Amino acid sequence: MLLAEKATGHLVEVLDLRGLFNPLEPTVRGCLHFGEEAQDPEPFDKSKLAFPSGEPLPQCWTDAHYRDRSTTHRH
Repeated sequence: MLLAEKATGHLVEVLDLRGLFNPLEPTVRGCLHFGEEAQDPEPFDKSKLAFPSGEPLPQCWTDAHYRDRSTTHRH
């Protein structure tokens, strides 16, 4: 899967989809697609990545407690 760095717009090929989908993992391994040659795999902070369209990553991929705020107790 290709994502983009928010700051630069450079594409990142995500190598670990399980890590991407796991909200308990703050980083994901990927390769930067920049320049003529493929770059070595490195960790990328998921908070600094988005879809190439500019859309943010789903909250369920980045926040393990994303549902806690929407759950209200009714008495």
